[in-house]
Amino acid sequence: MNLRFWRRSRREQELDEEIQAHLRMAAQERMENGESRADAESAARREMGNEVLIKDATREAWGLGWMERLIQDLRYGLRVLRKNPVYAIVSIFTLALGIGASTAIFSVVYGVLLHSLPFNKPEQIVQVSEVTAKGVRLRFADPNFLDIRSQNRSLQGLAEFYSDLAVVSNGSEPERVQVAYASHDFFSVMGVQPVMGRGFLTEELHLGAAPAALVSYSYWQRHLHATTDLGAVRLTVSTQPAAVIGVLPPGFHFPEDVQIWMPREISEVLSSRSAHNWSVVGRLRDGVGLAPAQAEISGIARRIYQQNGPDDIDMVDAEIVPLRQALTTDVRPALLVLLGVAGLLLLVACANVINLSLAQAAARQTELAVRTALGASRWRLVRQFLAEAFLLSMLGACFGILAAEFGVRALLALAPSNIPRLDEISINLPVLLFAVGLSFLVAFTLGAFTAIRATSRQVQAALSEGGRGQGSAQRTQHTGRLIVAGQMAVTLTLLVGAALLGRSMLRVLSVDPGFRTDQVAMIDLRLPEANDAKAQRVQFLDQFLARLRTIPGVQDVGGTTGLLLETGSVSNGTFAVVNAHQLTSEERNLIDRAAHFTGKPDPAEEKVFNDFMVSLWRDPSMTGHADYDSVSEGYFRVLGVPLLRGRLFNDSDTMEMPHVAVISESVVRQKWPDQDPIGQTIEFGNIEGDPRLLTIVGVVGDVRQDSLEKPPRPTVYVNYRQRPQTTYHFGVVVRTALDPASVFTSARGILNKLDPNIPPRFSTVKQVLSASLNGRRFNLVLVGVFAAAALLLAMAGIFGVLAYAVARRTREIGVRIALGASTGNVLGLVLRQALTTAVAGVAIGLTGALLLTRTMRSLLFGVSATDPVTLGAMALFLLVVALVASYVPARRATRVDPIVALRYE
Repeated sequence: MNLRFWRRSRREQELDEEIQAHLRMAAQERMENGESRADAESAARREMGNEVLIKDATREAWGLGWMERLIQDLRYGLRVLRKNPVYAIVSIFTLALGIGASTAIFSVVYGVLLHSLPFNKPEQIVQVSEVTAKGVRLRFADPNFLDIRSQNRSLQGLAEFYSDLAVVSNGSEPERVQVAYASHDFFSVMGVQPVMGRGFLTEELHLGAAPAALVSYSYWQRHLHATTDLGAVRLTVSTQPAAVIGVLPPGFHFPEDVQIWMPREISEVLSSRSAHNWSVVGRLRDGVGLAPAQAEISGIARRIYQQNGPDDIDMVDAEIVPLRQALTTDVRPALLVLLGVAGLLLLVACANVINLSLAQAAARQTELAVRTALGASRWRLVRQFLAEAFLLSMLGACFGILAAEFGVRALLALAPSNIPRLDEISINLPVLLFAVGLSFLVAFTLGAFTAIRATSRQVQAALSEGGRGQGSAQRTQHTGRLIVAGQMAVTLTLLVGAALLGRSMLRVLSVDPGFRTDQVAMIDLRLPEANDAKAQRVQFLDQFLARLRTIPGVQDVGGTTGLLLETGSVSNGTFAVVNAHQLTSEERNLIDRAAHFTGKPDPAEEKVFNDFMVSLWRDPSMTGHADYDSVSEGYFRVLGVPLLRGRLFNDSDTMEMPHVAVISESVVRQKWPDQDPIGQTIEFGNIEGDPRLLTIVGVVGDVRQDSLEKPPRPTVYVNYRQRPQTTYHFGVVVRTALDPASVFTSARGILNKLDPNIPPRFSTVKQVLSASLNGRRFNLVLVGVFAAAALLLAMAGIFGVLAYAVARRTREIGVRIALGASTGNVLGLVLRQALTTAVAGVAIGLTGALLLTRTMRSLLFGVSATDPVTLGAMALFLLVVALVASYVPARRATRVDPIVALRYE
């Protein structure tokens, strides 16, 4: 077919030559019979008939008739658009806006939610979680993982992993790198093998083995300079030397952003079934579905729970979900809402173009009637409108794709860090196919609707009305008003969504975080993690905090293991309230020996100690749950956390002195609502292995540690000098009378003198606070922009419909004025029409808004999805905007000169 098409020009020439030859032969025959040349040629042409019809019939025989008709329709469509440049430009711009916005959001949704994971048979990879009696999903404890791995038959592999930032150097300046520790089945579960070097050997997979590391392809290129001699490469990971044994394939960074992988087996296996430290992934066996696997894993988890009882285990069930779903659970609702919002904007854009097209079609009624009278079928006219709509949509799609490219870049710049797979977001082939398919759908909808409306009139009526220029004015106006009402409804829905997100943002910003946010600098430190480095960490922090106090302008300095507004930076667990006076001397000695023991404990003594510790948690009335934060004495002063009772830490709280704790107000409400907690003792050694009792010496105000949107969590604060086990990740806070950023240079110099191998990260509390709102800001900006665009399009729509109506009713308005109608009467006539349309749209839009906002509940904070104030305010605002948009055409109607208007009659 393509070959025949490209030969079309030559065949057309041959067809012309054949027709002319036939005419010459017929004329020559008549001339031989005595007719004159002119008569002979005229008779030959009459005998042959219409040349155009003959050519059309011949092209049909060639099989290219449809192509010829399509080209004719497109050429005519281009002429129509060229004669109406304003209509064409506005329509193309409007469609580009709708298609571009939808394509940009779809590219994000596709890259994050729909695009398959870059692994072998990714549909078989699942994430497994423990489930508590309250339905909370937890990471796995080692014994529970080992039991499920050994007993299940649905999974061909099950692996533990954990990732965190670590200080890594390879002979150059140290830097922070995301490092994962993964068990031996991890890479077979993920279906990944090194592209260079080898994987872990059996002798590298046990406690005390010489550390080995696999690196990502990008890390190998950037930091190892793509060396092929891996045997000569040594890394230092958190002061631990590791040999690089292999390079993983390009693009593999699971868990998110990991650059280095080390064996999980070099870490100790904990015997506690409530130490939830490890995430778990598995791979389904071939032919095994998700439901049978879930049933089997649930059965195993329930048996484990029954065998161990509620005192020793939190897991009552286990859950399997596809890995892709697990990675996107937190962001899925927001992205789907944004995709729906972009779709609503596209509807508004299409409605605008349909209104413009109907107005153009109404102006062409006489032309269409004449063409129909000359023999054009209704399908022929419909096809013409489809061709014009196709041109508009394709041009809109081209500009829309360009806009989407810029939109994607803007989205990536605005996107919060918790959106996974950001590197896979782009305008790729599936996204382009989406845009093209969307454009064809828009073209068919626009063309079909406009064509059906424009070709539904009788020829005689159109021709009789055409002389007066009225055409189908009333019908077009009614249809246009219905479309504008739909635009108003969709716009109100978007405005309500944006307003609810805006009010949620204001509510979040009005939340008291419980700490000072101005004039505070933050320094994030990663220190050596080795357990035997605790004393060195304390000494380093003492020196660093002391020297920071000498910087000019610094008012106070503090530190914490729980970084502000960083989810998961603080450990949490169950503590036990212990009456220290009721402990026997044997129990006191047992605690003291366990706290100072440095070697392998005697199995019998270890069992006695474990039984004693378990007995402390058997009475639920004597236990509580809280965060566990190791801080310095200046932490509360720097952040302005108020002391409500007792005292704070001081220099006398050393390792040799009785260990003390400061608790938050939430802990008091939880455990001692009617008592004075000062002097109470608690056991919280299950967090970091130090069983010494903590005596409560003070109560401070609550702090929203994880998020402004979450209620303050009960927190037990310990002194970093007494409990330094978790101080390898330590955040220093500095209150200064100057610009907080001015502290950074001096702090970096101090840090380089103390230990140049520690890479810091500097920020201010205000920056951290702002970053914590990135996700909410992302949603608000996008929905707000789409709502604003829809509002502008709706204003343009109502302005266009009224302007068209005024132009078509010029004679009527002239008659009214001639008969004595005042300016106010005419103004009220037009504005009532606009207000009626707007009220109908608002009424429908309120229903749509209620439906949309139900899907947005997870995105709101401190405001109801059906908040009547927001609904009423946005409805009133839209009505005012509609009246403003209507005023110009209404004012124009009052200026109609009746003499000029009636002269056309």
